[in-house]
Amino acid sequence: MSPGSHAADPAASPVLILAAMPEEAAPLRARLREAEELAVPFVRAVSAVRGLLEGRPAVVVTTGIGMAAASAATTWAILVSSPRLVISAGSCGGLAADVEVGTLVIGEAATGSIADATAFGYAPGQVPGDPERYLVDPELVAAATAAAGGSPVRTGLMLSGDAFVTADLAAPMRERFPGAVSADMETTAIARTADVLGVPFIPLRAISDLCGPAAGQQFHLELEVVAETSAAAVAALVAALPAEPSIR
Repeated sequence: MSPGSHAADPAASPVLILAAMPEEAAPLRARLREAEELAVPFVRAVSAVRGLLEGRPAVVVTTGIGMAAASAATTWAILVSSPRLVISAGSCGGLAADVEVGTLVIGEAATGSIADATAFGYAPGQVPGDPERYLVDPELVAAATAAAGGSPVRTGLMLSGDAFVTADLAAPMRERFPGAVSADMETTAIARTADVLGVPFIPLRAISDLCGPAAGQQFHLELEVVAETSAAAVAALVAALPAEPSIR
């Protein structure tokens, strides 16, 4: 995972970066050089642009919000671009009781926040037929952590599901998933799609709000602020990847 020492071939396999909303994708799109919009065979919400990020080929896709939208857009993007790495970018809610807004969350694993087949012996969050957790390569986690520099960073379990985690949902979710750091509505769907299609995956999202903040905690940051935090971390990781398209 050492930095590449020479310029990458623009025709090499790109890094695929997915964000749910245009506001989350905006700072990533702004960083692209030689940007070219891609035709997307979807209506509503989905857009894609290809270019160079830190000298590496990259595709930035705006997926739309939620698990179904993320799955559909990720499937299309992987099949079209044959990426070397998939990154879930943007914002998330802070679930760990001691986490603060603005913190970058680097996922070590992802699972469903509301999926429940425990009556049949499955783990909380596990869908029958799927693994208990979608695990991220520890080398990728280490590389992303090192690339983030001095920014506040948390690593750990990220949850996703089609429910916005408000204060009344946060306490039982923390009980079901001790140690979970964050919650969002796309990351686990992206992780599952990447896993099924055989592409390495890592989430790099920043906390915009807290799911049930304690008294005295700041509980919200503007989306543009945390989107920039996530985008900077994505760019730093991409810059640290080997130039050779050999992650897969």
